[in-house]
Amino acid sequence: MSLKKKILVGLAIILIGIQFFQPLQNQSGEVKDTHIEKVYAVPQNVKAVLQTSCYDCHSNNTLYPWYSRIQPGAWFMAKHIKEGKEELNFSDFGSYSTRKQRNKFRSMSNQVNDGTMPLNSYTLIHRNAVLSLEEKQVLTKWFDAMADSLQ
Repeated sequence: MSLKKKILVGLAIILIGIQFFQPLQNQSGEVKDTHIEKVYAVPQNVKAVLQTSCYDCHSNNTLYPWYSRIQPGAWFMAKHIKEGKEELNFSDFGSYSTRKQRNKFRSMSNQVNDGTMPLNSYTLIHRNAVLSLEEKQVLTKWFDAMADSLQ
C-alpha cells in the first residue's frame, strides 16, 4: 500500500472514530424562573425574533439541526454555544444584577444595530436568523426601552 493510501485510510479511521465522541447537548427542557420571558413582559414580536436568531446560542435550550451530530462540527458548535452562554444567557437573565441587565440590554442593542449579532457564522447556515431592518428596529427599540427602565 502506498504512503498516500495509508494516510487516507488513517484519516478515514480517525474521522469515523471521532463520531463516537459527542459533546453534551444544550437542552434543559425547562424554562427557569430566571428566564428573560418570566422576568419581563417580552412582546410577541420581540420573542419571535429572539427565539429564531438568539436562543440557540444564548439560552439553555438549543434546537439542533441534523448536522450537529457530525464531528468535528459538533465540537465547534458546543464550544460556540458555551461561549455564547458565558457572554449572555437569556435563561439566567433574571439572576443578573440590575446593572448587568442594563448593560446587557445596551450591548444587545448596539450589537444588533451594528450587525455583529447574530454572528455571520450562524446566519450563514441559519438563513432564517438573518435580521431584517424591521426586526433590528423592533429589537433595538425594546432593548433600549428596557435599558432606560432600569436606570
